[in-house]
Amino acid sequence: MFQTTRRRLAIWYTTVTAVLLLLFATGIYFYFRNTLIERVDDTLNHVVEVVERSLAIQSLPAGQFRVNIEASFRDNAEAVEDDRIDLEWFNSTGKLLWSTFAEPLKIPIHSDNTAETVQVSSERWLRQVTERVQIGRQVLGYLRVSHPWFEVTKPSRQLMLDLMLGIGLMIASVAGIGWLLSGIAIQPVRESYQRLKQFTADASHELRNPIATIQTNVQVALAEPDIDPEIQRQQLKVIERLTQRLGRLVNDLLFLARQDSGILQADWVLVPLDALLMEVIEEQQLMAKEKGINLSLHLGVDVAVAPKFLIVDESSATGMEEDLFTMRGDWDQLARLFTNLTSNALQYTLAGGIVKVELERIRKSSYPQLQVKVVDTGIGIPESALNQIFDRFYRGDPARTYKDKGSGLGLAIAQAIVESHQGKIQVNSVLNEGTTVIVTLPCVVL
Repeated sequence: MFQTTRRRLAIWYTTVTAVLLLLFATGIYFYFRNTLIERVDDTLNHVVEVVERSLAIQSLPAGQFRVNIEASFRDNAEAVEDDRIDLEWFNSTGKLLWSTFAEPLKIPIHSDNTAETVQVSSERWLRQVTERVQIGRQVLGYLRVSHPWFEVTKPSRQLMLDLMLGIGLMIASVAGIGWLLSGIAIQPVRESYQRLKQFTADASHELRNPIATIQTNVQVALAEPDIDPEIQRQQLKVIERLTQRLGRLVNDLLFLARQDSGILQADWVLVPLDALLMEVIEEQQLMAKEKGINLSLHLGVDVAVAPKFLIVDESSATGMEEDLFTMRGDWDQLARLFTNLTSNALQYTLAGGIVKVELERIRKSSYPQLQVKVVDTGIGIPESALNQIFDRFYRGDPARTYKDKGSGLGLAIAQAIVESHQGKIQVNSVLNEGTTVIVTLPCVVL
């Protein structure tokens, strides 16, 4: 499919370029040819004027005049020979009296003083101008000046060959470049399509397993109408747990779809990030105590901003300056962001471990920013997987077992929320030692 699209793009590039080049070359050719014709016509008209002024006219009795042919054309014949111009003189009745041609031309004269192209033989053409010479009402004769037509056709033909060769080379070059550019242009589409295929396959996988389990439990319950109430209760709990998981998955997918399409409207307000993190830590304390993990929140300020540091476990940040950790953002999205990061840290940290959330106001590139670090002493992430952890549905367990409640969308959602707040997210991890997630967000300047 992509090769066909790429080939079509290359063909369109080449076709459009070829049409433009042909139009350009046609314009150049006709401009050049018309310029040559105009120059030849100007030369012929100039020769007519010169010869007409040099005619030796004799007076006759009764007020008549005649042209002395020998005196008039003897010098002119030598002058025009180098320019490949031929002269002919006709009397008033159109009879040829003098000519520089070796053989007389059998072409009738046209006295309209308009340049015309005439065919002498199958291979010989001339450009001619005929001038009627008269004094008063007496016509003395007709002067015809001729110029070889190959002076126009020869350079025109050479130009046409040069243009055809140049256009051929240009079209071949454009075809090759078009093929390369179409490949470059279609590469993002190819990658997007591959991601879409992977996303669809992963979503189908995540949905198929719980749906199959729900279907199995329902079929078992329907097959045995007199099932023990306790077993039926267990089956309903399983179905409830799986439907909750499906609900979370659908909500996550809906959030990402809206984020990608740009229709997710954030409710921008001033958010005291320290207060928000305190709520998140308080909500996650129950899970931390169940697993025997020490969960704490640390609030600090870069000494370049304010020389102050305070550790907060379960108490409020007494003594901190008001609005020191305030930013503009969406409270619900930010709460979801740090809830995901904190729950991930608790999930992959063994009993007796430590999860520490640090909030610090720093100055970076002369602008104050808020930096949140979620540090754990968990199982860590392999270095080879660090570039994939933000991919949707990616999990370190290739078998995708359901020993955890995650669907592989948590970090993808976290990244989407951070980017929508013009921030950055970074993950550093050492296998079997722990992971540090660093989120940097713009701060409100007060």
